[in-house]
Amino acid sequence: MLVLAIGDIIGKPGRRAVTELVPGLRRQYQTNLVMANAENTAGGLGLTLTTARELLGAGVDVLTSGNHIWAQKEIIPYLDSKMPILRPLNYPPGVPGRGYLITGQAMVVNLMGRTFMGDIDCPFRAMDALLAELGPVPPVIIVDLHAEATSEKMALARYLDGRVSAVLGTHTHVATSDAQILAKGTAYVTDIGMTGPIDSVIGDDTEAVIQRFLTAIPYRLPVGKGPVMFNAVLVEIDDTSGRALSIERIYREVA
Repeated sequence: MLVLAIGDIIGKPGRRAVTELVPGLRRQYQTNLVMANAENTAGGLGLTLTTARELLGAGVDVLTSGNHIWAQKEIIPYLDSKMPILRPLNYPPGVPGRGYLITGQAMVVNLMGRTFMGDIDCPFRAMDALLAELGPVPPVIIVDLHAEATSEKMALARYLDGRVSAVLGTHTHVATSDAQILAKGTAYVTDIGMTGPIDSVIGDDTEAVIQRFLTAIPYRLPVGKGPVMFNAVLVEIDDTSGRALSIERIYREVA
């Protein structure tokens, strides 16, 4: 099984890159599953029904998220619908939406870290509980770990090594160069990186970010403009054992 996982998509520029590139990448690599972190697709903050439909129409199968999933209130009713949208699994019981989705021979799970991220349930214990409660699960399990701290991402990946097929980091918007297969067969990367404007500060307009640092006045940051970087990873997984066979970076630019 080949899984293409796309890093945090930032606003209209990121959506444009997905629309232009994903159909061709699906054909080129003959992917079985495409997933993307979509929590920053609506003007750089949150997810709307329109932006969700745009990404799904471009060929993304599952949309994951993180701490900004609640930013656009209109999406909340759809978190309990049949639309393949996930919010982090480790939110408290009773929160709208779901944290995992089974599609074919694969299960996609969305987790969120706690370090520098605010109060939320333990992602380690939440994943333990999910695997215990579900009983038989598909052989292929891919985790989008939306977290700030490198150490927390690495620790959780090693904690799950051999129990899931891949732990793929999102949230920092900065691609890391540590894509690897861990000792027991789990693919890992600390952060996939963003799909958003190259001339920006993690997707936001550069001058606006600089001014906010200089003045310390908080205000909504506009999304950057210009050419776009597309960051993703392609993970090959044995669909019988669930062990990852390879993980490679996919990087493209869109003018």
